[in-house]
Amino acid sequence: MSRATGFLAIVVLLLGLAGAGLLLPAPSARADAQETALPLAVPQPLPSAPHPQLPPPVQDVVQSGVLIVVSKASQRMHVFKDGAHWGSSPVSTGKRGHSTPAGVFPILQKKVYHRSNIYSNAPMPFMQRLTWRGIAIHAGYLPGYPASHGCIRLPRSFAKALFGLTQASRTTVVVTNAPLRSEEGAITLALNAQDPGVPQLQTPGPQLARASDAPAQTIQLAAALSPSEAEAHWLDAVARHPELSGFRKVVVPATIGARKYWRLRASAPGAYAVCSSLKRSGTDCFNVI
Repeated sequence: MSRATGFLAIVVLLLGLAGAGLLLPAPSARADAQETALPLAVPQPLPSAPHPQLPPPVQDVVQSGVLIVVSKASQRMHVFKDGAHWGSSPVSTGKRGHSTPAGVFPILQKKVYHRSNIYSNAPMPFMQRLTWRGIAIHAGYLPGYPASHGCIRLPRSFAKALFGLTQASRTTVVVTNAPLRSEEGAITLALNAQDPGVPQLQTPGPQLARASDAPAQTIQLAAALSPSEAEAHWLDAVARHPELSGFRKVVVPATIGARKYWRLRASAPGAYAVCSSLKRSGTDCFNVI
């Protein structure tokens, strides 16, 4: 056998042994085994919550969409679709120590069947999530007072119907500490709502920005046949009565019979007194209670 032929035979033999796994060095084998076992031994990090999602502006959903207004003081929910009242229901919000946060919220997630991953796997039928920290609207027991761990409970039939009504891209939920005396008051309150984590829905005038902590009052100046007509009424009213420039203006759609109107309203602390002054000067105005 020549020297070259002998060398080739040795190379073939070594390659065959390596393919059979007989020549793997012990340290490499241990390292491979450790790499394989490592993902099983190290706890995997929990998935992070999705990026914050802003709700659609209240002004937009009042015109075309679903607006849900919840009063913790009144323990009541009012729902509006395309500006018209869709329905109302009693609620049970968070009890002491687990208060439901006030603010403006989107619908982040919807599930017909859901169980709490915080409170003993408690059932939450027709769940509509408002925050990634466990606040949601869902069907549940209503004792007639705040009793939940922060969620907003509804009667099952109402929760089911509401679940079928809402769409995340066209629904905004406003939770307020203030009492609600009427359906119209719910829309006005929502249009005036502000939340530190949400862009302001209306730009306050200089007088309103300097206002004290006194509660805002709302007055109505006109019922127009279109949003542009309501805007023209507002510009004329501010030109004739500069004291209105510090008010927060809102235009609220309303359907009466088969006809749609746009109510021009303005809010600020002390608005009722201003309304009385406007009426004395011949400008139509009335208080919205």
